[in-house]
Order: sequence, then C-alpha cells, then structure tokens
Amino acid sequence: MKRPRTLSATFVDRVSQPGFYGDGRGGHGLSLLVKRMASTGRVGKSWCQRIRLGGKPRNIGLGVFPLVSLAEAREAARENARLARAGKHPREHAIPTFAAAAAKVIESHRPTWTQPRSEQDWERTFREYAFPVFGHKRVDRITTADVLECLIPIWQAKHSTARKLRGRIGAVMDWAESHGHRSERNPAGKAITAALPAPARAVKSHPALPYAEVADAVARVRASRAWVGTKRCFEFIVLTAARSGEARGAVWEEIDFEARMWTVPAGRMKARREHRVPLSGRAVEVLREAEADTGGGSGLVFPSRSGKALSDVTLSKLLHELGIAAVPHGFRSSFRDWASERTNAPEAVAEAALAHVAGDQTVVAYARSDLVERRRELMERWMRYLQGEPAEVVPLDLGARRA
Repeated sequence: MKRPRTLSATFVDRVSQPGFYGDGRGGHGLSLLVKRMASTGRVGKSWCQRIRLGGKPRNIGLGVFPLVSLAEAREAARENARLARAGKHPREHAIPTFAAAAAKVIESHRPTWTQPRSEQDWERTFREYAFPVFGHKRVDRITTADVLECLIPIWQAKHSTARKLRGRIGAVMDWAESHGHRSERNPAGKAITAALPAPARAVKSHPALPYAEVADAVARVRASRAWVGTKRCFEFIVLTAARSGEARGAVWEEIDFEARMWTVPAGRMKARREHRVPLSGRAVEVLREAEADTGGGSGLVFPSRSGKALSDVTLSKLLHELGIAAVPHGFRSSFRDWASERTNAPEAVAEAALAHVAGDQTVVAYARSDLVERRRELMERWMRYLQGEPAEVVPLDLGARRA
C-alpha cells in the first residue's frame, strides 16, 4: 500500500507491510508500528508517540490496534502533547490506580449484566480483598507478588471467591494493557499458577471432571442405551464448550454448514450477546448425524423422544446413571482448565470460547471480530485432544496484543 501523508482508518486496518507509519505533521508524534511476529507469522499493530519531555525525546506506547482505534490514539496523543507542554509527564499523569481502573472495567461490563448483584459482587470482592493490598497503586506498578498477597490468604478457604477475584483482577490488568497503561504481562495470569497452592476439589459442590477424564465420559455416553438425541446433544455440548441450554435449544436455522458455524442469537445467551461458535470436524459430524434423523428444516437440532426440547435433568440423570461425577455445565470448566494448562491460548481467546466477557479488552475485541478464527483453532485442538491425538503446542496469540 502507498504510504499516506496522514493515517486513515482504512489504511490502519489494511496495512500489513512492517514498518513505522507516521500521522503527519499534525499528529503530535503519533505513529503506527506494524510488526510481523516470528512465532506465528501474523501481523501485529501498535501505537506509539515520539514526544519531548524535559528536553529529551521519549517514546510512549498508546496501546494496540484494533483494541485502540486511530481516533482514540489521536486523542491520547493530543492529551500527551498538552501535558508535555505544561511540563508534566504524560505517563505518570494519565496512568490510573487499580481502584480507578476497576471502576472503568465495571462500567464497561454493566450493559452486559442481567443481575444487579453481578456488579455488587465485583465491587465487594475488590473492596474486601484487592483494594486493601494494591487499590492505591498505579496499574503499571502492580506485580505478581501483589496479586499473590491478595489471593493466597483466601485461596483454600474461599477458593471459589479467590478464583473469581483472580479473573477480575486479570480483567482490569487486560484493560490496562489494552489502553497502553502497562507493558508487562498480566500479573494475575498464568505466571502465578505455580505459586498458588492446589485447591481441594469439591466435586459435590462443583461437579466437573478433570479434563483428562472427559474423553472417557464421552465414550461411555456414546456406548450407553440412552436416546440418540440425548447422546448427540451431550457430545455437542462437550465439543463446543457451550452451556447446556444453548445446545438443547439449538435449531437448524442457527447452523451454517458451509461456514462451519453455529450462531446462537442474543435472546438465548446469558450475556444477551449473539455468540458465534466455530464448529470442529467432529461437531459437524454430530450435526450431520442429527440432520439425517430430523431432516433439518427449522426444528430442534437435538429433540427429545417426544419432539420437544431436551431437559437439563435428562442429561444430568444420564451422567449420574453412568457414574460420571459431573453435570453438563461442568464440562465447560473442564475445557477451561485444559485450555489454561495444556495450551498457550491467551485468556481472551479461551474466555471468548465460553462466551464470557473477560474485561474491557475482550469487550472491544469481541465487538470487532469476536476472535472467531483463533477460537476455531482452539476448538479443533480440543477435539483432537478428546480423540487422543498427541498434544501440539501451537501459539494462539492475539496477534496485535504483543506487538
């Protein structure tokens, strides 16, 4: 592409040639850095600003594209230039504390929550456990040691709360990184896994299988004498990491065989957001088998014997009768643990596969692309894992995120 005098939204979106692309004389030193990553071959794009502070030139990162748009980068560059002219350091002036950043993340989540208690729960866990330790610290100065100091006292006694808190802290850190406030890795991410003690599993209160046992569970369900629609629905739930209700209510109009995509409308999703589910090879086979029996059309994909939607009780009862110590929803947890421990998929990709809104970073990325191709690769690897194929470590990075 021809190098423009000033950047445009179209150019920023389409350019793939590595290099620095300045925003012209009126751009306050703003540039787009385009970089090809050696590990994946993908092109990443990030914003930087060349500015003079105390008489010396400095480079300031302004976040990654598309998480930060051209308009947002220009606004940040203008504000930085204004601060520099006033003798203030833009970085130190603009970087929020963890408490301030947490408020921003909660605000971004608010439209997606259907229960007021969700917001109250986020605020309570931050207020009781995180804020006393590092609520006053700037987000760029929060370390893994800070997060461990917050989590370890409750990791065993209140493990469910601690696990949620870790994810919420991670969401704030992802927000900080996507807005150019941090350059270090998420201190609540995989780096602290080894430092946290193994929690005591409470199968009765959290009925999910270890991911190593999931393939055997699928095989036992297939070999059972249960209704064929029930068996197919269960396997489809496992393969797609979908919620039970989403799969049980699936209709043929939501399935696109050509694109290998299942699109769940917003009205059937917990977050009231349309969710696209890339279908692995085996998931497509399950659907083709079901189509041969039902004839496709506009009806249910996995009807019960009576032709109505299957109930969650039917699936749970089948697992109980087969001695499988889990409920259908628990296989989402199995998938999530596998993604964390057996792949290097970014949290945003794994969370998007579960239709979770994991912080402002995923909110923005979802709005633009929903990470579908990265999720497609992850779901294919999950299918291969269940089929017993050898594990393969393949980077599933977010492209621009670490450019």
